[in-house]
Amino acid sequence: MSFASKGMAATAQDEAYRAILQDIRSGRYQPGERLIPETIARELAMSRMPVREAFQRLANEGLVLIRPNRGCVVSGLTIDEIYELFEIRSVLEGLAVRLAMPRFDAAALAELDDHVARMHRAGAAGGGDWLGRHQEFHAYICGLSRRPKLIAQIAALHIAVEPYMRVWLHHVAQPAHATERQDEVVEAIRTGDAEHAEAVMREHVLRTAPRLAEFLRKRSQAAGASSALPASTQP
Repeated sequence: MSFASKGMAATAQDEAYRAILQDIRSGRYQPGERLIPETIARELAMSRMPVREAFQRLANEGLVLIRPNRGCVVSGLTIDEIYELFEIRSVLEGLAVRLAMPRFDAAALAELDDHVARMHRAGAAGGGDWLGRHQEFHAYICGLSRRPKLIAQIAALHIAVEPYMRVWLHHVAQPAHATERQDEVVEAIRTGDAEHAEAVMREHVLRTAPRLAEFLRKRSQAAGASSALPASTQP
C-alpha cells in the first residue's frame, strides 16, 4: 500500500478530495493554477459543496491556498522549501525505520525484498510506475513503525514533493540506478542495528534533495518562474 492508498471514499467530500489530490500529485493541476469548483464538480458529477469542502481540507494540508477574490489556487514550493521538506522527511523516516526495526522478521524482510524487486522491474521498464513503487517501499517501512501520526506526517511530505519528483524523473533521473540506493537501506535493516538503519535512511532521503533542487533551479531560471515548478513542466 502506498501513502495515497487509504481505502474507498466514504462521502462525496472524500471522493472530491481524493480526486483533486490525485490530480495535484500527477501534475494535472500545477502550482499557481486556479481550481474552478464548478468545473471539478461537473467532472465528478456532484454538487459544488463537497468540492469546496475538499478545497478547505487540502488548504489545511498546505496543498492549496484559498485567496480572497481569486479562489482556490494550487500551492507552489520554492527551492528552499523543497530542501526543508527533505530535511524534515529524513529525520521522520529515520525515526520510523528505527521504530520499525523490532518488526523486521523473516517475513517482513521478504516483503521488503519484494518491494525492491518491483522497483527494479519498474525502473527497467521505464514509464511512470517507478515513483509509485518507490513510495510503496517507503510506506511499507514506515507502516511497520505503528505510529499513525508519524506515518501521516511522512505521507504529507511525500505528497508535497511528488509533482516535482515526477517532472525530474521524467526528464533527468534514472530510476533503475536510483533503485540501487534502496538496496542500501535494506542491507542496513538486515544488520539489525537500529541506529545504523536510521542513519542510512536519513542519508538516503537527503541525497535526493540537491539533485532535484538543481534540476528545478535550472528549469525555473529558464522559464523565469517564481516557484520551483513552472506551469509548463507537466510531462
